Amino acid sequence: MKQISFPFYKKLNLLLLTLIISLVSFAQEKKVDIDINAKGDNGGTFSQPWVWIVGAAVFIIILVALLRGRK
Repeated sequence: MKQISFPFYKKLNLLLLTLIISLVSFAQEKKVDIDINAKGDNGGTFSQPWVWIVGAAVFIIILVALLRGRK
């Protein structure tokens, strides 16, 4: 009868340890409650019209600078 080599036990131990660690990590998931109707923020910065106007102006300036440089 052939004896099982020592590295086989190391591989088996590694496999079992990996399975146990993954089960423990899945068991630690918590429920997170997210309130999407939070008041007081007024929609954030990107809902402000001046942000879109400044962004469009910067985009146009960059576009003009890039197109003029190709001549």
